[in-house]
Amino acid sequence: MIPFAVADAFTDTPFAGNPAAVCLLKEWPSDEWLRRVAREMNLSETAFLVHRQGTEYELRWFTPKVEVELCGHATLASAHVLWTSGCEGRDVIRFHTTKSGELQARRLASGEIALDFPAKPAAPCAPPAGLLESLGARAVAVARNQFDYLVELATAAEVRALAPDFARLAKVECRGAIVTAPADDAPFDFVSRFFAPAVGVDEDPVTGSAHCCLAEWWGGKLNRTDLTGFQASERGGVVRMVRTNGRVQLIGRAVAITRGELLVPPA
Repeated sequence: MIPFAVADAFTDTPFAGNPAAVCLLKEWPSDEWLRRVAREMNLSETAFLVHRQGTEYELRWFTPKVEVELCGHATLASAHVLWTSGCEGRDVIRFHTTKSGELQARRLASGEIALDFPAKPAAPCAPPAGLLESLGARAVAVARNQFDYLVELATAAEVRALAPDFARLAKVECRGAIVTAPADDAPFDFVSRFFAPAVGVDEDPVTGSAHCCLAEWWGGKLNRTDLTGFQASERGGVVRMVRTNGRVQLIGRAVAITRGELLVPPA
């Protein structure tokens, strides 16, 4: 039997933020088994951990369709689950990933968790065919980074009102689309939403990796190193960011919702 938990990330309120499943494995099973479990969990991401030593773990993330290179909310959920289920001692957990190198989670005195992630800046570009049409948006600016397109709109109200054509958006060659605008509500600097139907997630409730891009985009525009963003999905979530030396600290809270055991053995 394999222990697992589900935690809501980037929130301190149950049933808000972004839920992630966290599975604790003794060794790596086949990729197909991992994909099947993620599909069964049917959340934006499922995190799989294998213990190395001390507070060091190997980490991989899967959507219901594919393995992803970087995931913030499932990493935050993983750290929270480990610290609330017996991973005591140091206040830093090191996650070793094959696709994004070493990532660290640090437990703060405030009760928040700070993730040390790579910055993922976006460069301005022309919108590809179908992107703005699928979003139903009039862009102020369009940019692209390693993973996604970023689309800046004029107002937060426009971001909240979007009703994308997901079938059309899934045909645009990218992981997803980050849509953002200046915030209309203190204490936030900007609002955003994230759509990724091509990888099996029509709308992600709160997206840590997108904020590795948003921190650079709005930090440059506002000439700020510390920012706070609100992801205006139906569930909603808050991400604090600190930019430093090509890295972004993603800071937030998490709430454990369920714990259980997988009864199907790894294959």
